[in-house]
Amino acid sequence: MLAPVLFFFIIAAGTGGELCVSRAMRSLGEVHDFSPKALLRFVWRALQLSWMWIGVGLMTLGFFSLLTILSFKDVSFVVPVSALSYAAGAFGAKAFLGERVSRNRWLGIAFVCLGVTIVWWSNR
Repeated sequence: MLAPVLFFFIIAAGTGGELCVSRAMRSLGEVHDFSPKALLRFVWRALQLSWMWIGVGLMTLGFFSLLTILSFKDVSFVVPVSALSYAAGAFGAKAFLGERVSRNRWLGIAFVCLGVTIVWWSNR
């Protein structure tokens, strides 16, 4: 019963964290000056954004969930199943960030989900 909960945290929290960090970084804009002073200023501005901290917190939860599940499940099972984060990322990018996701990307994501289903069934 613990494994599905941990997979949920790996996929939902990890992907949610990536989406939040992406939102924070987009609000800062693209880096054009790579001098140490400019990079430190950029990092300082990033650390002041709430989306950044929410994202880091969610990614931390996802990471520790991954560590926990790896303590009792095979990595050859955990890594393929956690690939569902690709699908969650695409849905989140479309809904949360307003990204356009092409038909080819959806097709690739469908293949990933099919592979995850095969791996999941093979563990029964």
